[in-house]
Amino acid sequence: MAEAKKETKKVSKAKAEIIAEVSPEEQITGVDNVAAQVEVKPAAAKAGKRSPKAQKETEAKEAKEVRKAEASPDDKPKEVKKPARSKVERAGKKYREVAKLVQKDKVYSLKEALELAVKTSPTKFDATVEMHINLNVDPRQADQNVRDNVILPAGTGKTVRIAVMCDEDEAKVAKAAGADIVGAEALSALLEKEQIDFDVLIATPAQMPKLGKYARLLGPRGLMPNPKSGTVTTDIAKAVNDAKAGKVEYRVDQAGIVHLGIGKVSFGAEKLATNADVIAASIKAAKPSSLKGAYIKASYLTTSMGPSIKFEL
Repeated sequence: MAEAKKETKKVSKAKAEIIAEVSPEEQITGVDNVAAQVEVKPAAAKAGKRSPKAQKETEAKEAKEVRKAEASPDDKPKEVKKPARSKVERAGKKYREVAKLVQKDKVYSLKEALELAVKTSPTKFDATVEMHINLNVDPRQADQNVRDNVILPAGTGKTVRIAVMCDEDEAKVAKAAGADIVGAEALSALLEKEQIDFDVLIATPAQMPKLGKYARLLGPRGLMPNPKSGTVTTDIAKAVNDAKAGKVEYRVDQAGIVHLGIGKVSFGAEKLATNADVIAASIKAAKPSSLKGAYIKASYLTTSMGPSIKFEL
């Protein structure tokens, strides 16, 4: 009982001290109300959404959203995008000069296109004149896979190295016809080392099985002999003479376009015209019988590094 009285006295003394510190108006409201008005800071939560760290992150996020709302899109500097330059603008000075001679909206005749192609070659070396013909065919269909071999009357202007895979008896005939590499043993030795020092490979039917293991080497380079191209034959002399005379093979690519070199700029327009006429006649003759509608979509002439010239075939 004595201890309880002492505690009561201590509480009364504490209340009296609080009442002495406040004003008379505040004393009227009572001691309990005054004690309630004393500022007591609650302890901050250690974790969760109401922690000091979370409150700071929330305030920073709200301030960022306000800044975004205040910023107007018109205030941001607009990026100026330069229009893409054409091929003529990106080309060299010589190309730009000769490109002025070609009217892009005009369809030339074959003769005019050849004369213009000779004038518009900007290179110092003897450039190749190329013909590109877009055909309205579907190469995925067997009957529309346009392909043929032609002998250019004026030649190709290239020095062709010919290799012949044949027996010893036929090697003499091939050598006399002008072949550069002759014989199965000599050719096999080069292929084993993956040395390809030839542009055309001719083989007899009896020697074709020996070339089977070199198909991955020759196939991607277009050198694998094929009966359709005339490079698998028993008449070795004729095959060598045709290759030396300027025999070329053309075939549509996956897009249905024929790409073919028809000679050199040094030939002049007349010789190039004789080669172009032979190719044009061959392409027209190879028109598939099942094709309906127009056969030739567009045709262009160009030199190795010159501008393209649209012409009517």
